Amino acid sequence: MRDKIRKIVQAASIIGVSPLIIMQIIASFCCRQGFFVASNQLLSLVPGRLGIYLRIAFNRFAMSHCHPDIVIGFATLFSHADTEIENGVYIGPQCNIGLCSIGKHTLIASGVHIMSGNQQHKTDDINTPIQQQGGTYNKIRIGEDCWVGNGSLVMANVGDKSIIGAGSVVTRDIPPYSIAVGNPARVIRNRLEAVADES
Repeated sequence: MRDKIRKIVQAASIIGVSPLIIMQIIASFCCRQGFFVASNQLLSLVPGRLGIYLRIAFNRFAMSHCHPDIVIGFATLFSHADTEIENGVYIGPQCNIGLCSIGKHTLIASGVHIMSGNQQHKTDDINTPIQQQGGTYNKIRIGEDCWVGNGSLVMANVGDKSIIGAGSVVTRDIPPYSIAVGNPARVIRNRLEAVADES
């Protein structure tokens, strides 16, 4: 019964945001990215369960991939339509999500920033303002069954089943099964070793 109610609410949410979805499809011919960002900013301000359903409904059609069974918290912003979010993902409130792929059942706590890599701004030319030097956007991969703690900044890949401590700054790739903390984030333990130690 609960699944049926959820499917009805999901369908109603799609109908509710259908004007934005249609406009996003039209915008894909000229300014897809700009309209995507603006729509997400608008939908990020809708509180409660209604907001969660509306954000998911829009992004199912606007993103490269957005599974319907996820949570996107209040005031969370997305900056790239080429983002991929898999089944069971939880994204807390007030996050900024750049170009990335988030694996199944991963938890993103509140206030997390996932940057589009660490090369977004070039700084080599001292005579040219940084904002005019351009940069490169890289798709960051956060693996399956990860937990990224509150206020973390992620600029590199995070391997499957890893834990990133609150407030950590990930500047280099984190291997699978890692527990990493600090600025810059360093691996302090392997979760497989921790399990072996307990047995």
